Amino acid sequence: MTGYIEVPVALFILLIVFAAVATLDRLLVPSVRWFVRRRVNRVLEEVSEHLQLKIEPFKLTKREVLIDRLMYDKEVIEAAEAHAVEQNMPREVVMAKIERYAREIVPAFNAYFYFRIGTWLARKVARLLYRVRLGSVDNENLSSIDPKSTVVFVMNHRSNMDYVLVGYLAASQTALSYAVGEWARVWPLQALIRSMGAYFVRRRSRKPLYRCVLSRYIHMATEGGVTQAMFPEGGLTRDGLLREPKKGLLDYMLRSFDPDGERDLVFVPVGLNYDRVLEDRTLLLDLEPQGNRPSTAQAVGTTFRFVARNMSQMLLGRWHRFGYVCVNFGAPISMREHWKKKRLRPDQLSEEERFVEVGVIAEELMSEVGAVIPVVPVSVVARVFENDGKGMTEFELKAASQQVLHELESRGVPIYIPREDREYAILVGLRMLTLRHVVVERGGLLSPVPEEKELLDYYANSIAHHFE
Repeated sequence: MTGYIEVPVALFILLIVFAAVATLDRLLVPSVRWFVRRRVNRVLEEVSEHLQLKIEPFKLTKREVLIDRLMYDKEVIEAAEAHAVEQNMPREVVMAKIERYAREIVPAFNAYFYFRIGTWLARKVARLLYRVRLGSVDNENLSSIDPKSTVVFVMNHRSNMDYVLVGYLAASQTALSYAVGEWARVWPLQALIRSMGAYFVRRRSRKPLYRCVLSRYIHMATEGGVTQAMFPEGGLTRDGLLREPKKGLLDYMLRSFDPDGERDLVFVPVGLNYDRVLEDRTLLLDLEPQGNRPSTAQAVGTTFRFVARNMSQMLLGRWHRFGYVCVNFGAPISMREHWKKKRLRPDQLSEEERFVEVGVIAEELMSEVGAVIPVVPVSVVARVFENDGKGMTEFELKAASQQVLHELESRGVPIYIPREDREYAILVGLRMLTLRHVVVERGGLLSPVPEEKELLDYYANSIAHHFE
């Protein structure tokens, strides 16, 4: 019993490593998990006292549990069996594919990360880049929403900053869950986005099996009362105009909605507008022939030069933020009232009939979103210069801008006037466009640069729908 056993050094080191891992797993990991869980629970207790829209238990359910629920959902199982027969594929292979889809879609919400890190970071980034302003908010109607309702914020999509901005502004009310495209499925961004409660969507996928898994997750989240945010346009506007609404995600939310059920489904229109969209020139490239697009190396170089130029301006004290960004919240729209008014139930309609009704709702929501999109300084000045070919004096610019503002006011359009000073607002808009060399001054006349016509139209288009 007191003898010695000789083992190779490599094997001895391997045994030591295994012993250390086992010790870590048995002793330290549970302690760390308990510490982290206690911090998360403490955050939830603190924020729950202030949130207008409470975090529902579904959002706090462990990710593995949600994945299992999704995989063995009745409709998912039926779709799996049909797919196996159609493709002559073993059921186990189909279920493995479904598990991959489920793990890709289901988020891993972390309350501590969302409220302590994510919200703080979003606030810092938003305020660093923009003068953030909260415009009109229909507090009376928002506060009257039944606490049991599933609330979905519906907004226009101008920039990837939309996620950061609305998440930061809504943090005092609730925790939002977004649908995020495949562009964000890169390490480490993927893990960060999941921890913020977002779920990933393959927007161009038409595979019935994938669509079934996605639709059932959205149904589960909606039925579970998860507060969500969605972009009906389905993607960023390329020319500044509002895009036609997509019906996919909306249909997934509505197809099993019960107007007589305990939980209402309420959509809240949100309108955003920027004096400058960071990726505007990149978005405009999509309007050009493919041959004119820069290579990846050129795109990276342009981004690096943009960041370096702004960093140097910060260090020299010459840096200006990218103007104003304003967000408006409109009056909530109840789906319970909508369906009861029409005396219809979505679960009793055929797929074609339901899709027609969903299209009507999508158009109504997009119209309400458009109605609350704010007018910001650059959009007014861009509107004036859009049809100007000869140039104008600063006085003429102010007079024309005042006329645009007066017409918008007569239409009841929400306008953000910084410092409540119209002349200052016009000068701010002009300064942004001259700093970017979109507008130049020659011989006392201000005129747009012909090569920047598309960029000028892009900002004028952000309010074009208000004149229709």
